[in-house]
Amino acid sequence: MNRSRRSFVIAVAGTVSALALARTAQAEAPMLDENDPAAKGLGYRINAANVEKAQYPRYEAGQDCGNCSFYQGKPTDPAAACPLFAVKRVSGKGWCSAYNKRA
Repeated sequence: MNRSRRSFVIAVAGTVSALALARTAQAEAPMLDENDPAAKGLGYRINAANVEKAQYPRYEAGQDCGNCSFYQGKPTDPAAACPLFAVKRVSGKGWCSAYNKRA
């Protein structure tokens, strides 16, 4: 095997391993609690149905973490990572004031 081919194989193997570890770490990350200071700062609710419309006028029915561009899982996943909350997962049915509709 020549040097460039070996380097390519090592790079691919490293990438696959890193992705697998990241997926495992995401699954084991703790859930975000509504009382967490970051959650409070963005008005996070575990269930979007509990958002106080008077306090968050931007909220509209149908908005939830599962269809937000920040949500790092599939829209149907019950929970996934969100970069706004570092190493914690959010509920797919949740909502916060940073909601941005997924394209």
